[in-house]
Amino acid sequence: MTDHPSYPNFRGKHAHDAFFSPQNFVDYRRRLGRLPPFPTPEGIIFCYQRSLYEHVLSTHDVTPAGGFAGEFALLADTGGRIGLSGNFGIGAPVVTILLEEFAAFGVRRFVSIGTAGALARDLRIGDVVVCGRAIRDEGVSHHYLPPAKYADASPILTDRLERALRDAGTAPVRGTTWTIDTPYREIVAEARHYQQEGVLTVEMEAAALFAVAQYRGVDLASAVTISDSLADLVWDPQFHATPTQSGLERLFRAAVETLLDDPS
Repeated sequence: MTDHPSYPNFRGKHAHDAFFSPQNFVDYRRRLGRLPPFPTPEGIIFCYQRSLYEHVLSTHDVTPAGGFAGEFALLADTGGRIGLSGNFGIGAPVVTILLEEFAAFGVRRFVSIGTAGALARDLRIGDVVVCGRAIRDEGVSHHYLPPAKYADASPILTDRLERALRDAGTAPVRGTTWTIDTPYREIVAEARHYQQEGVLTVEMEAAALFAVAQYRGVDLASAVTISDSLADLVWDPQFHATPTQSGLERLFRAAVETLLDDPS
C-alpha cells in the first residue's frame, strides 16, 4: 500500500516562487489598455449575491469602473474611496484571483460579505456571523500557506467590522466557519463533526481569502448572513427569504463603514 499523497501534490510548494505574479498580469492588462485608469480605492467589498449587487446599484451613486472579472464599480457616495466587486460567481478560486489582482493594483483592505449555511442550532435565517477564522477544507489556501487546520482573519479589520455591525444595531456572532469547495458534497457526518466542535457556519470562500490576504500582506475581514441551515442535519434553504436579503444589506452598510474607518 502506498502512502496517501500530500496536498498539494508537490509538497512544500507554498515556499516556492511562481512563474509570474499578479503584478505582472495587472501590468500586462494595463499595457493592452484593458485596465481603465481610475484612482486606486482604499478598500474593496466582495459581493457574491446578484440581488445585493443590484440593490446597491439601485440605491447608491456608483461609477462603473471595469477592468476586473465580473462587475466592478466605485461607490461615488464615498468619493470613490470604496469599490464594489460582484457578479463574478461564487467560490474560492475566482474571488482569490480578484483579491490577488486588486492587491497588485494597490488596494490594501478588503471585506467579503455573503451567505452561509448554519451549523449552530441557535442561528436563524438572516442572522449575521463575523468570521474570526476558517477551517481550510478547500484547495486554494494550501498553495499559499503551510499545512494547518485554520486560516485567520485580519484581527483589526475584523474588530472594526464587528463594531460597525453593533453600532448599526445588529448583534453579530463571531466565531469559526468551515470553508469547502464542494457544496454538493457536504455530508451529514462532517456537519455533525464540525457542529460538535462549535463551528458556526459553512461557506465557500473565507479560508482561501484569509490565506491569500496573509500571504500578500493585506487586511481582509469576512462576515456572512445565514441563508440556509444544516443545524438539524436536514437542509433548509432560504436563499431568497426576506431576512436573508435584509442581512446582506446590513452587511454591506457595515462593510462600507469599516473600510471608511481611518486605518491609522
